[in-house]
Amino acid sequence: MIIFFHDNSKITEIVSSNGDNFSVTKNSLIVPTIIEFAEKNNNEILVWCHQNEKENLNHSFIESFFFHNKFLISFNPSDSNYFERYVGYIEDTQFVNVNKKVKYATWMMSSYVGAIHAATIIAFKNSNNRKDNFDYFLNSIARLGLPKGLFCYSAPKLLIKPSQNVNLKSASLFDLYRFTKQHYRIRWVFLLFFSLLLFEKKFTFAPFLASLFYKRRTISTKNLDQITLVSKINKLEIRSIDVLIPTIGRKKYLLDVLKKLASQTHLPANVIIIEQNPIENSVSELEYIDENWPFKIKHHFTHQTGACNARNIGLQLIESEFVFMADDDIDFENTLLENAISIFEKMNFDAFLVACHLQSQVIKVESPKQFAVFGAGHAFVKSSCLKNIKFNTSYEFGFGEDNDFGMQLRNKGYDIHYISDFKILHLKAPIGGFRVKPKRLWSDDVIHSKPSPTVMLFRILHCSNEQNSSYKLTLFIKNINKSFFLNPFNYISLFKKRWNRSLYWANILKNKR
Repeated sequence: MIIFFHDNSKITEIVSSNGDNFSVTKNSLIVPTIIEFAEKNNNEILVWCHQNEKENLNHSFIESFFFHNKFLISFNPSDSNYFERYVGYIEDTQFVNVNKKVKYATWMMSSYVGAIHAATIIAFKNSNNRKDNFDYFLNSIARLGLPKGLFCYSAPKLLIKPSQNVNLKSASLFDLYRFTKQHYRIRWVFLLFFSLLLFEKKFTFAPFLASLFYKRRTISTKNLDQITLVSKINKLEIRSIDVLIPTIGRKKYLLDVLKKLASQTHLPANVIIIEQNPIENSVSELEYIDENWPFKIKHHFTHQTGACNARNIGLQLIESEFVFMADDDIDFENTLLENAISIFEKMNFDAFLVACHLQSQVIKVESPKQFAVFGAGHAFVKSSCLKNIKFNTSYEFGFGEDNDFGMQLRNKGYDIHYISDFKILHLKAPIGGFRVKPKRLWSDDVIHSKPSPTVMLFRILHCSNEQNSSYKLTLFIKNINKSFFLNPFNYISLFKKRWNRSLYWANILKNKR
């Protein structure tokens, strides 16, 4: 491990974890120096730290964190980030809404303190400019690498004790526009310009124009795939897993799922079935659950419908080390659970999604990567991560409950990954689902909400003001039709009314929690 201490602009000292000191040329710039050391020491972890935190750097945390080489971690102890709130106008994922109290998946990196493996620096050296300032350099690597399988985190444990009153330089508008042009589709440059004009009353023509002269940066997946992903995590001893399945009116399909589970090379300990039937005085139709199965079936019957409620009941019945959160109309290989346990062993993931596809879709195999969304029908989760977490029933019969659940995991310091090496076929069974169409609070509204109030609820709870403003603008543009050109004022008026109605009901749902 080689540590670079700096004063924000230049290297002040370089030491190794075994006590070796390296000579430092006076006023050595950070980026060229780190690249040079990476090329000469390609099997080392490279650490950077502000000179004021020299005694506060958590060496043992870094060594234990890098159980494989595809990590990039940093921490910004100030109240802001290098790219501040305006970044919400160009990115709608939760990667930019960093919770600094916990380990949090993000490409928002900081030059204050952090670590990366030398092999990663080498993989990106042709995608970046040595003349970039260090913050821009790190954010560029993370933004390019995260979708390709580089695991990027904000990690407060990089420092032994919390730092107080730290003020760090933020990106200029020129840097933000340049970053947008180099890392996003060009339409986002225009959307950023109009967002700043409409919502911030800022006319930013000069940085907008300057950004158009930059080329988009790319990174070849091959470069990252050359980095070894050999984990130092020990094998699990218990390896137990439960399966949680909410079901409604899909007797035949559920039986097929149970048969698939019974043929697994690694059998589940418990299969938890939450059966719903809203018909009064109805009883369970799943007589086959009393047959002889190679696992224990925990069956709960309820007249209350809704996936959120059903899954919450099931969460309370989990006993094993891991849980497979499944749907009742899926098909999969008999090695699915064995492969999933293997992923937990090798990668030490908190939660991951398996590629889930329809019959007509083809899955592209990619390296494991961090994922922006959560899906409760094809997820594997460490049971220890589920403590004090449940599905928000305000989303019942709507959209957004899965991603809200994912955000609860993230805000407790757990990450969500995506695995495409093995997959699940979603049969999209024609029966089941919402057998009795529920009546929502807004069902009788004369003016129909847009977006759906449950979508708006998620945005209120988990998105920044800038993200919501950008979403509003893009929704407005996407829904422009003939009526806009016939009567633009009427179109704008109706759009505002539908948005405000959605906002109204979302706040009602929020207050009912």
